[in-house]
Amino acid sequence: MDRLEAMSILVEAAEAGSLSAAGRRLGMPLASVSRKVADLEAHLKTRLLNRSTRRLTLTDAGRSYVAACKRILDEVGEAERAAAGEYSMPKGDLTVTAPIVFGRLHILPIVSEFLKAYPDIDIRLVLADRVVHLLEDDVHVAIRIGQLPDSSLVATRLGSIRLVVCASPAYLATHGMPKTPADLKTHDCVTFEGNTSPTSWIFATGRSQVSVPVHSRLVVNTAEAAIDAAIAGVGVTRVLSYQIAKATAEGSLRVILHEFELAPWQISLVHAGQGLLPLKLRAFLDFVAPRVKAVIGQTTQKRSRS
Repeated sequence: MDRLEAMSILVEAAEAGSLSAAGRRLGMPLASVSRKVADLEAHLKTRLLNRSTRRLTLTDAGRSYVAACKRILDEVGEAERAAAGEYSMPKGDLTVTAPIVFGRLHILPIVSEFLKAYPDIDIRLVLADRVVHLLEDDVHVAIRIGQLPDSSLVATRLGSIRLVVCASPAYLATHGMPKTPADLKTHDCVTFEGNTSPTSWIFATGRSQVSVPVHSRLVVNTAEAAIDAAIAGVGVTRVLSYQIAKATAEGSLRVILHEFELAPWQISLVHAGQGLLPLKLRAFLDFVAPRVKAVIGQTTQKRSRS
């Protein structure tokens, strides 16, 4: 029995939730996956998996063994990368994910600089407004906006942004300036489904929060569409502060209801690495983190002066 191979298959099965899913990820027949896990259980003389028709779960022994397998496989991988020379100079492929608008406005220019500085590294940039699973989707680094769940991932906080309400000056001149969130009941709204509900928006009132009914004349599935509609005077919209930085600087949108904003959303750089990181990943983290912090800092300074 190839024990390292069997350990890798077991870890894959535990993360995928089933032997068949592990087989699909590994490009291996289900029968082979099942046999290798069974051989490992026979070698250890203990059951590692609880098998059911719905989902595979780990036994108590299986949980501790899989945790040990991950550490061992990580160390083997580090040793192989070091022997292959990956630690002598930054080279190889990296997959990075970020939210669509933030990625296009701020991460893509930084990635372009990084590629010039590191000609032996190639990057695949995945822009998506969903949470991309690092391990399942083979992603090395993620830029995340919002509260992070507890996990084994390593996160570096880069700063924070705000969820803001805004409208065009022309719309406000015609319909009036909302003084409180309750005033929105008389206004037309444009809702980006990724941030808010089309029927109610939540605001901060002192130490508590209040849900305010809104009438969404238009519901869209991208922030850019919501912003374009608001600029066109369709109604009041709610997006993240960085998404309208250009529009507010140009005067085509105006932020309103400042004092009722929710707590800022944090921006984090997230990766799955533990211990010694490949040089390509360390180079990317060291390059990107200070530059994103600088961008967020500039936005914060603009807000404090407004």
